[in-house]
Amino acid sequence: MPGELASRLQPIVAEAVTAAGFDLDSFEVQQAGRRQLVKVVVDADDGVGLDEVAEVSRKVSAALDENDHVLASAYTLEVTSPGLDRPLTQARHWRRARFRLVKVTPADGAAFIGRVGHAGESAARVLEGGKIRDVRYADVAKAVVEIEFKQPPAEDLKLLEDDASGLIAAETEKGSK
Repeated sequence: MPGELASRLQPIVAEAVTAAGFDLDSFEVQQAGRRQLVKVVVDADDGVGLDEVAEVSRKVSAALDENDHVLASAYTLEVTSPGLDRPLTQARHWRRARFRLVKVTPADGAAFIGRVGHAGESAARVLEGGKIRDVRYADVAKAVVEIEFKQPPAEDLKLLEDDASGLIAAETEKGSK
């Protein structure tokens, strides 16, 4: 039942989250005694703060209340943002990790730690050991953000900025031909 209910509720929740200006990162419905537990994880390019979580929670709650015939039971709504340990599984996750350190475990080869630069639809540029390399998402078994307690080195950020500027100029030139 929770799986069937989730498939009926997902479009309702997704619409409310999108209307609030956020992305629905994940959604799940679980049975919790006599109630349904509706778990909603939202994200945005600039991150999600507590005030935004509260705003999304109000909008999703209103949407669920308007569609109470779908739920047909009491529910508990839990709205949150993704944690730091969320794996980078989509291009937008990589874009949001720009300038952050990530631990990448390739499908083939040894794991490495690098700093994310420009992230496109199928690959990201990663600064590792002073060199920029392309990391295709399809070749990654797992990637997660590494927690840093100090500012990234300015020279690393400059290398990534310069690389992104060159990529954008090359893409613009290629597109105009």
